[in-house]
Amino acid sequence: MFLVGVLTGLTATLSPLSAHAAGEAPPAEQSNPSARQSAFLSAALEFGVPVNVLLSASYNVSRWEQHGGAPSVSGGYGPMHLTRVDSAQLHPLKDDESSEAGTLDLDDPRYHTLEAAAQMLGVAPEELQRDPAQNIRGGAALLAQYARYTLGREPKSVNDWYGAVALFSGSPEQALAEDFADRVYATIQQGVSRTTQDGQTLTLTAEAVSPNKDTAAGLSLRRSASSTSNEIECPERLSCEFIPAAYARNLPSPTSYGNYDLANRPADGLDIRYIVIHDTEVNYDATLAIFTNSRSAAAAHYVVRSADGHIAQMVPTKHAGWHAGNWYVNVHSIGVEHEGVAIEGAAWYNEQMYHASARLVRYLARRFNVPIDRAHIVGHDNIPGTSNTNQGGMHWDPGPFWDWGHYMELLGGGEHRGSGRKNKDILEIDPKFRTNMPAMTYCYTASNCTDVPVQSASFVYLYTEPSFSAPLITNPFITAPGSRANNWANKAVAGQQFYRADHRGDWDAIWFSGQKAWFYNPHGKNARKARGVVVTPKAGLASIPLYGRAYPEATAYPEGINPQAIIALNPYSIPAGQRYVAEGPFVSDYYFSPTYTETVEGSNKRVIKGQTLYYQVSYNHRFAFVKADDVDVVRADRDDDDDDDGRGDDDDSDD
Repeated sequence: MFLVGVLTGLTATLSPLSAHAAGEAPPAEQSNPSARQSAFLSAALEFGVPVNVLLSASYNVSRWEQHGGAPSVSGGYGPMHLTRVDSAQLHPLKDDESSEAGTLDLDDPRYHTLEAAAQMLGVAPEELQRDPAQNIRGGAALLAQYARYTLGREPKSVNDWYGAVALFSGSPEQALAEDFADRVYATIQQGVSRTTQDGQTLTLTAEAVSPNKDTAAGLSLRRSASSTSNEIECPERLSCEFIPAAYARNLPSPTSYGNYDLANRPADGLDIRYIVIHDTEVNYDATLAIFTNSRSAAAAHYVVRSADGHIAQMVPTKHAGWHAGNWYVNVHSIGVEHEGVAIEGAAWYNEQMYHASARLVRYLARRFNVPIDRAHIVGHDNIPGTSNTNQGGMHWDPGPFWDWGHYMELLGGGEHRGSGRKNKDILEIDPKFRTNMPAMTYCYTASNCTDVPVQSASFVYLYTEPSFSAPLITNPFITAPGSRANNWANKAVAGQQFYRADHRGDWDAIWFSGQKAWFYNPHGKNARKARGVVVTPKAGLASIPLYGRAYPEATAYPEGINPQAIIALNPYSIPAGQRYVAEGPFVSDYYFSPTYTETVEGSNKRVIKGQTLYYQVSYNHRFAFVKADDVDVVRADRDDDDDDDGRGDDDDSDD
């Protein structure tokens, strides 16, 4: 790979900087909000890097965050995301997937930029992990070295740092390296100001720049496969390759095969309604190994690499991947896996992966007319089980540390685009990721339970009464204590919408899982008014059931195909008087695909449409379905923009 050669050459010639350049290590960053800004200015002057280039490069890898010295899921540390990867960071497989593992070339210098920078500074690598000022110095030293490599001299203009910034991306892929450099220069042009999780306020003042892209011409970056292959379904200038997931029969039975089903979506009548966000729980290479093994019984359509945002498409979008654990959702969705682990301590998803994923999902949403909101861009943790037996065991990725607010901003969405006017009783959960740091625990094994490092999270806890001393709400399918990170029963997640059931002081109650669930919401701190369709049990019904799949009635199935059971998720129900935000109605369907076939054409595969209509409701942490005949639609469309309850329509974004 190209960058391996570049960085190997650099590492071989690295030596500690002159005494003047290395100097005495700056003191550890203090609580002064401008300390990190000063560290960027100091490092820029020390190494001759334009401060706006240094600030913007850092913003586009970490948003200037230190993350308490913890690594990202790709082994990057500190504001400059300097990498230090070893075998201890290669994660075990999910317990329900293949044991086949992939490998990383741990000698690849791209995974050791922190050690390279530490050698240049003449300090211990651990200092660059724990001290943000030293980390910034290390990033500046690398950028200066990359600039000398690209030009053979120090650049004369901020515009001539483009090639060095492309190298700093760490990617050998032309599309990714140049996209990163483009974003760095776009950020300089636009300017940005942000307060980090640890209270550091930084500002990059907007400046007119015109990057000299010729400075990247000699880097011999690898051309993206997406521009040369008709199999790839990716937006332009995004680094994608096609690595086919296994579609093969496991002899002898024709009903034993993997890892997806042939279809012809949406032309066959199976609309693509959802894009499901996953994390892999293993490294990128191991994920590819799982999805290319036909006995794994698992494959998503795409896998996004953490280090640089490179994407492997593994299943054509017209086919139904096995990724959501719910056949109905599988046939109506596209699955996108992200390299990472839901409960990896204080590990964090880096910006390059967020940006690449958002570009991919935005492209898919536009292509298939999927609304960019949290009723349709969903986490694996939002997918309902199909019956009582598997409801409690459904996955909970991408986990509480996925920044849904930031991700939806990158997608160009965020607020639910329902019908009607905003209504004070339709609440969209909106905790501020930067400052929302709920306490959690986690058990790695039955005997190894520990507190999770306090960090930003995307959910609010739900209580039985409006008090932090009240018990957390419970769920019949979950037995783990309420504080467990994987206990989804008492957590409402950013972007989800619920109907307000009550209001008391600084607390709001929502209808959630058939009960009143209270969360702390002073002045709209953790939720905002939204708009949408609201349903309630039809007049005269004491309660109505919920379902994990929107399947047709028995009479819709042709002769020779056994009707699928319409299974109520007991003891779930919506009692009379409760209200839930809904999507729909839509026609029920079932995709009949019982055996392995070489092609869709001429096979026994059938799309079966029914007469029964369903609504999708935001029932609890997971969505569910109700029959349209069981509900009345509440026209909650009055204009409450001028309400004076003191809660307002607060949209206190981080940036």
